[in-house]
Amino acid sequence: MPLIGTGVCYGALDVAADAEHTRQAAEALHAALPDDIALAVHSPLQRCSQLAQALSELRQPRWPAPRADSRLREMDFGRWEGHPWDAIARTEIDAWTDDFGTFAPGGGESLLTMLVRVRDALAEARQHAAQEHGDILWITHAGVIRCVQWLLMEQPGAGNGHRAPLAHEWTMPAPGFGMWSCVPLDPPGPP
Repeated sequence: MPLIGTGVCYGALDVAADAEHTRQAAEALHAALPDDIALAVHSPLQRCSQLAQALSELRQPRWPAPRADSRLREMDFGRWEGHPWDAIARTEIDAWTDDFGTFAPGGGESLLTMLVRVRDALAEARQHAAQEHGDILWITHAGVIRCVQWLLMEQPGAGNGHRAPLAHEWTMPAPGFGMWSCVPLDPPGPP
């Protein structure tokens, strides 16, 4: 659980996670993971690197040391970061929802830019999984997980990251703090 107040905008803002909650999440994930992890990668932001470290301490020497990958960081909300959502001008929120894919909230990062970096990381993970015949573990954020879900959808343009969703399409549920989801990394079949 990130150590930040409720209702505050944070994505790239590097906030720490609650140590006890992180320990509990690491223990639960440790019990659920297979032994054949081929690669463990995490967001460089504290709330993910803390979990990666706690999990690594439980898993050693059975899996490779986790490494940070900046492509797994949460969306950068620019000048919105650290401000209460209700303090952000309604006109800015409306501009974002009207142009959900290419608008850069707070002057930070657009969803399309984020989709491209996550797409590239996902392609690398698929390649590594195929070569090593093992599972890939990502310790990342809800926004990245939603990007993966979008990229794996079978609809024109979604899987290549060239079409960002409209605001009403971005409704995929993501795991809560300390939770996880599993996705197949098999490459898509022929068209």
